[in-house]
This record gives sequence, C-alpha cells and structure tokens, in this order.
Amino acid sequence: MSESEFLAAAEGVLDTIESAFEQAAEAADLDIECSRSGNVLEIEFANRSKMIVNTQAPMREIWVAARAGGFHYRFSDGRWLDTRDGSELFGALSALASAQAGAQLQISA
Repeated sequence: MSESEFLAAAEGVLDTIESAFEQAAEAADLDIECSRSGNVLEIEFANRSKMIVNTQAPMREIWVAARAGGFHYRFSDGRWLDTRDGSELFGALSALASAQAGAQLQISA
C-alpha cells in the first residue's frame, strides 16, 4: 500500500470510527464526545476517560490509545488487524469502548 493509498484508507476509517461512536452513543443513550484534529480522533467518555485513535503514515498503521493500553493496526486481507494478536480494529474498539464507558457499545464499520 502506497502512502497516498494509506492516507485515503485511513481517512475513511477515522470518519467511520467517528460516525460509529456517535451512533453507538445515541443508541446506548451515553454521553460520548468525539473531536477530530487532522489525523487524530479523540473520544471522551462521560467519566472523563479518553480514547485516542490516530494514523501513523510512516508505519502505515492506525494506533489506538485506551485505558487498557496502546494498540497498532495494519491493513491486511481487507481488514485492519492488531500487529500483536491479530484482532480486528472494530471488534477491539467495541471491547475497549465498552470497558471505558461502563456500558455495552457496538462499534462497527
């Protein structure tokens, strides 16, 4: 994947994640605020905990920082997969967000 292909794909993923969080918050009636600055998406939960999702163009990865730790995702076989355990980005976001929000959230593409 070239850098320009990565940037286009990553931009789409950040848009999808932001929209998915807004929909999940509305469906669960939770106070979750998303703010975006360039390639950084900050998600703040009602308990003031935050999750940060950003792109790393040199590495061709999407990074997620959450209370549970830091995670790196690389595009492979049509999906964004964790570089350590192979878990899928949106499934991981659902689990991480649910833990931070204290309520079940489904984040999907």
